[in-house]
Amino acid sequence: MSHGPRSGLAAVSSALLAMSRHLEVRDVLKTIVASARELLDAQYAALGVPDDHGGFAQFVVDGVSDDQWKAIGPLPRRHGILAAMLDEAAPQRLADVRRDPRFEGWPSAHPDLADFLGLPIRDGDEVIGALFLANKRCPKPEGTCGFTEDDEELLGILAQHAAIALTNARLYERSRELTIAEERSRLAHELHDAVSQKLFSLRLTAQAAARLVDRDPSRAKGELQQVAALAAEAADELRAAVVELRPAALDEDGLVATLRTQIQVLDRAHSARVTFAGHGVRALPAAQEEAVLRVAQEALHNALRHSGGDHVDVTLDRRGGGAVLRVTDDGSGFDPRLVRRAGRHLGLVSMRDRASGVGGTLTVESAPGKGTTIEMEVPGG
Repeated sequence: MSHGPRSGLAAVSSALLAMSRHLEVRDVLKTIVASARELLDAQYAALGVPDDHGGFAQFVVDGVSDDQWKAIGPLPRRHGILAAMLDEAAPQRLADVRRDPRFEGWPSAHPDLADFLGLPIRDGDEVIGALFLANKRCPKPEGTCGFTEDDEELLGILAQHAAIALTNARLYERSRELTIAEERSRLAHELHDAVSQKLFSLRLTAQAAARLVDRDPSRAKGELQQVAALAAEAADELRAAVVELRPAALDEDGLVATLRTQIQVLDRAHSARVTFAGHGVRALPAAQEEAVLRVAQEALHNALRHSGGDHVDVTLDRRGGGAVLRVTDDGSGFDPRLVRRAGRHLGLVSMRDRASGVGGTLTVESAPGKGTTIEMEVPGG
């Protein structure tokens, strides 16, 4: 793609506006790689955000189909050219990446890359990512064009703005997390204050009734009526607090959208790949939707904290008038026959209670070294 000064400036401007339009990190990353691939007319583009363990917390590609991406397998480790970009914070422009002495090969399903251009994404002195392109399209049928100094300069501009967009997105998400934490703290204080006061009054009134029951039964009766009234008020306070604690997104967005959003957040926050697919699920009764959400959260917590897996897949499918939730990881697994120990450790008892509480069932399939699948089915309302 050859841009004149005016059209090139317009294309860069459009790319930068697209970057600034998104606040969620993964959306920002997708926009950056798509813009870079289009602007520099490359066949492939990718952006990796490193983690603290020699791998990538985020890795986004453009130009590779979903089926190809699945066939390629786990995310790359930081080695070879990728490590040079991140550790040396140096641009890499190569006529043929395969002939570079640092090249260490790639999985059999990986597309064949030749000419290569990669730049680190910096936030001050910190390298927060790597942006790279491969296989520049050539208008001539023979040979390859390769990336030029002008391409490197243009990608450098994108990388600078990518750093700004990525930092802004992270700040936004951090601020949203803090807002959620503050709201939870406020609700916890309100719940404690309101219900504790009622229960304290309830206890004192019950003690007064106990002292009066023999010598002044009529007054004791009045105190017991007060006990009943206070108990009803405490129940109302608790019920109101629980309604407020119910995830607001369930009422506003429904179960599928709420699950998808939460899983996107987990995918960004963990090195494991977390995916979600929902098919044909109708709205369920409120109690069932909340139970499914809570079981999904518990199962995801287990998979991400305890399984050590690289992938966690969540599906929610329609089954009859109800739905079936499935959370599968490729982690270490366990022996479900050791129910007592595993159940306590992984919260299986509470998940089964939540399922049965709304007329559903919960099943667990696992074996050491074989990963785990937790399935919850709820009937229609």
